[in-house]
Amino acid sequence: MPEPLAGSIPHDYRLTVRSSGVMASIGLLLRSLPYALMRFAVLMAFSVACVIWLVITIGGSVWSGTHVAGAVGVVWFVSCVGAAGWFWAAVLRYALHLIECGHVAVLTDLITRGQVGNGTESMFAYGKRAVAERFGQVNALFVLNRLVRGVVNSVHATIEGIGHVLSVPGIDSLAKLATAILRAATRYMDKVIFSYNLATNSPNPWRGAQDGVVYYAQNATPLLKQAVWIVVLDYALGAVLWLVLLIPAAALVAVLPAPVREVGGVVTMLVAVLFALAARGAFLKPVFLIMIMTRFHALIEHQPINAEWVARLDQVSSRFRELGQKAAAFVAPSRTPSGGAAPAAAPGSSAPMA
Repeated sequence: MPEPLAGSIPHDYRLTVRSSGVMASIGLLLRSLPYALMRFAVLMAFSVACVIWLVITIGGSVWSGTHVAGAVGVVWFVSCVGAAGWFWAAVLRYALHLIECGHVAVLTDLITRGQVGNGTESMFAYGKRAVAERFGQVNALFVLNRLVRGVVNSVHATIEGIGHVLSVPGIDSLAKLATAILRAATRYMDKVIFSYNLATNSPNPWRGAQDGVVYYAQNATPLLKQAVWIVVLDYALGAVLWLVLLIPAAALVAVLPAPVREVGGVVTMLVAVLFALAARGAFLKPVFLIMIMTRFHALIEHQPINAEWVARLDQVSSRFRELGQKAAAFVAPSRTPSGGAAPAAAPGSSAPMA
């Protein structure tokens, strides 16, 4: 597929939702509620598993340290922590990523078409099919997301100071806030660009990703301004969730074994954090994602590609150049007799996500 000419608009889709406000985003979340509930179920199961893990880790460490040897207690604790870290990195994060990609596919249809698919299949079936047809192999999607995150970080490095971007007096002295804003933008932009990729329905997903990151660079100022509100809402609502969940967390800790109750205050706070993170991940983060996603689509709807940003990103970002190389080397998969795309990995798609 040839590269889009600078100054052209490489997409042609209309929007049925243009508002990026909180209420409009909550409305879209409710319309895709099965995905939010699925994510909540997975995260709550992980939270409950973490509570059991805390009991086993702390109780086992105290018991073995008291009845066997102090070194055994330390080894037990370190082993449990290592096992939990492996499970998070190798299993849970992978599962949540796939759920989120399916959710993005459904949200993209709601934003651009007002409905999910053709109305004949469930949201889960449609999300799975949309992702599979687009990328063939999940590893290709992981590679693309890794590259997009790298390019987004390069965009941040090329912006002329966060104070200039946000136009807020005294912002230069608020380094922590600036870092939080940039992290908030980075956290959601790979999924936003994935949404753009789906909306364009281009046969070359690597070219779609390349165009998407150029559009992010062109619109970094309004998108980072949106991220300011997301950071504020995230901290405020996250704190409220944690405070509300302290009561059920304390009730749960009260029925746990005695070794755990001995450090009940700390465990109560940790359990409340786990439950709050589950609720935040299932319901708050999707709302923030929708806010950024709809803002992005509305900004670029009739916007051409800026040649200056293409050249700048090509100069400063090796990840951007790699996206271009994969786009140039991409061969569209052949069609099966049923009309679906036969799975085909893009060049380099066998590498795992960093």
